[in-house]
Amino acid sequence: MPTLKEIKVRIGSVKSTLKITSAMKLVASAKLRKAQKAIEAMRPYEQALQDILAAVSVPGAQEALFAPEKVKEAVAGAAEAVFAPRPRAIVAIASNSSLCGGFNANVIAKVRSVRRPGDVVYSVGRKMADAMRRDGFPSPKELNDLAEHPAYGPAAELVEDLTKDAEKGRIGQVLLVYTHFVSTAKQVPVVEHLQNYFSQGFAKNQFSSAITTPTHVDAIIEPNREELLAELLPKTLKLKLYAALLDSAAAEHAARTVAMQTATDNAENLLSELTLQYNKGRQQKITSEILDLAGGQAEQ
Repeated sequence: MPTLKEIKVRIGSVKSTLKITSAMKLVASAKLRKAQKAIEAMRPYEQALQDILAAVSVPGAQEALFAPEKVKEAVAGAAEAVFAPRPRAIVAIASNSSLCGGFNANVIAKVRSVRRPGDVVYSVGRKMADAMRRDGFPSPKELNDLAEHPAYGPAAELVEDLTKDAEKGRIGQVLLVYTHFVSTAKQVPVVEHLQNYFSQGFAKNQFSSAITTPTHVDAIIEPNREELLAELLPKTLKLKLYAALLDSAAAEHAARTVAMQTATDNAENLLSELTLQYNKGRQQKITSEILDLAGGQAEQ
């Protein structure tokens, strides 16, 4: 049985831990609110861009940008020639720090489940970069700052780099793996396909001709569909990556808030148990001393 001194030292340690977890919970909650506001502020622009893209595209073109199966059905015979020969690029988003429950472990496991030999993994976040490096998939670029400070500029630069690699035939498919923020209590790792725009030849020829086929829309298009789509599609991809960064950041802060709340609750329960144990031991010691005094007086 531990002594009163040992219990007292442990109580002090738990109190120190409790202060840390409580502070981290408050910080994570504040960051979560900030991340949610950033997503809400971006959504009107994202919706407007999607509406414009839908207005100038033929039915199904917008979905084709993100769903390879639909493109394969729409453009017969193009898929094998486009997708088979070239490796894939995976943009994988995690965080720079731990103490956020299973946030990092879950998204890393999702990347490992879709990753194949020869893939190029662009790791966003120190935890993802370390895990992929150990697996033999070092990131071509250092992108850890994007996990902590999501920004449109660096996200746009990454999309431009991927576009150049696709044009040179270095990559074919592009996958985006991140954690989607559903609620404070629920975050889900997801995989989204962005490869069709990046496919060499396919994006510039078959896909371009398919989506610029004239169709009736209630909109005035200037100068023409092809030029407008050439401007909108890259912006759509850049915005998609930026939205994923914001989504992942919100999910991380939510996961950390829940983890720190759980740790705080456990620390409080442990502190109550230790305090009760200390008081019982102290009372037992006092009672024993009183009995010793009473026994000594009786002997006299």
